[in-house]
Amino acid sequence: MALAGVAFIGYGLVFLALALIGNGFELGVSMLDGLTRSELLATNPETVYYITHIHVALAGFIIATGIAVTALAWYGVRTGQLWAWASAITVAVVALAIALPMHYTGGFTHDWMTHLAPIYLATIVFVVGGALAFLSIRALSPEAA
Repeated sequence: MALAGVAFIGYGLVFLALALIGNGFELGVSMLDGLTRSELLATNPETVYYITHIHVALAGFIIATGIAVTALAWYGVRTGQLWAWASAITVAVVALAIALPMHYTGGFTHDWMTHLAPIYLATIVFVVGGALAFLSIRALSPEAA
């Protein structure tokens, strides 16, 4: 679980860097409605600034979620604390349940491999780690589970 939290932090840092210095809109999104970031900047800089502002804020929340999951897993789950496991699961599930469905509505074109695959990989690591952690907590304290 802690490894997945670190992966979330890494994804958020890449997201932040691309928002600030990238030439696309975000990871795996190079054009919106046929326009590159540079073309939209030439015609509507305020819109580009707004998109960047939202992406910087989102990167902060992705990084914060990663920090929360990592800390909960490293300092709570490793010591067999069921509350820490439940909190880490809740933090990640809420973030993913809100963020991911929008990607399947067809509102914009994105490269699936660069846009979503990294977060799906981190999620798989998280699920496997979470399941193993739960089994460990249960083995340490059957009444807790």
